[in-house]
Amino acid sequence: MMKELTKYTDFLMEETETLLNIDSPTGYTENAAAWVREEFEKLGFEAGITTKGGVLVSLGGEERENGLLLEAHADTLGAMVAEIKGNGRLRLTNLGGMNPNNAETEIVRVVTKFSGVYEGTFQLCNASIHVNKEYNDTKRTWDSCEVVLDEDVTSKEDAEKLGISVGDIVCFEPYVRITKSGYIKSRFLDDKLSVGILLGLAKYMHDEKITPKRALYAHVTVYEEVGHGGSGSVPAGCTEAISVDMGCVGDGLACTERQVSICAKDSGGPYSYPVVKGLIEAAKNSGADYAVDIYPMYGSDVEATLRSGVDLKHGLIGAGVYASHGYERSHRDGAENTLRLLIAYALEG
Repeated sequence: MMKELTKYTDFLMEETETLLNIDSPTGYTENAAAWVREEFEKLGFEAGITTKGGVLVSLGGEERENGLLLEAHADTLGAMVAEIKGNGRLRLTNLGGMNPNNAETEIVRVVTKFSGVYEGTFQLCNASIHVNKEYNDTKRTWDSCEVVLDEDVTSKEDAEKLGISVGDIVCFEPYVRITKSGYIKSRFLDDKLSVGILLGLAKYMHDEKITPKRALYAHVTVYEEVGHGGSGSVPAGCTEAISVDMGCVGDGLACTERQVSICAKDSGGPYSYPVVKGLIEAAKNSGADYAVDIYPMYGSDVEATLRSGVDLKHGLIGAGVYASHGYERSHRDGAENTLRLLIAYALEG
């Protein structure tokens, strides 16, 4: 059994909380990527920004021709201004799988291209229930909802004078909470919790002065939510890649928020059988509490890596997360079990 991991779990939870509070919807990830790079560098690892905008980290290793790549993503769901309406309100288009059904009444930040950031609220059009007789029956869509700016705007011209224009990024408030019982609640745990876990792994390696036998890399991608995050930036010599993303929690699945999930198959097909088997063996040997599941509506960075033409074995793991793409919830135990599995598989296997 490996060493006590409490201090590393504490660290990764703190890192996750900080990252969750850095807005980074797909297409607006520079600040988050710069922070991630700096955190890996603080731990003594070489990290760089890829041309695409992700963070590629070398975690050391002796055997350069049998490398393992760990992938997580720092981009999140969000939206973009699609139209400035005649009344000065904003119609949005989604970035990734942001769903208007669970985004209604959320605080948003509109990041303009040249004139700063403005706050507003994402509301149903004609949102006063005492006025709108169709309030309960209206389907929430990107056309039936709008951003109401917290500025004195009553026309399209008023909004344009603020510097707001089509294509501006809209960030949704994450509402991060970590409870005394160990639960972490927030938007965008998918996949910032896993970035925190990779930072926890790096700290463990740093503190314990561990050099892995096989070359080990981390790629924190920035376009996962739109399907091409893991396409490219695979270091030479890598023969295996594992996506460290969320484990789904819901009806018909075994995983809970306090476990690490090992995915055997998702919408893109089965993961490499030898990798799945190896991950299960590592979980058992390390004492990590795990579940094996099949996700019917899921895709990962590592599948994008394979579709880019790289010849790799592939796998997918992650801490259990409930209410995916909504106001998500996980637990520090799930994060620690994921870290425990990564240590066993990537460093001790």
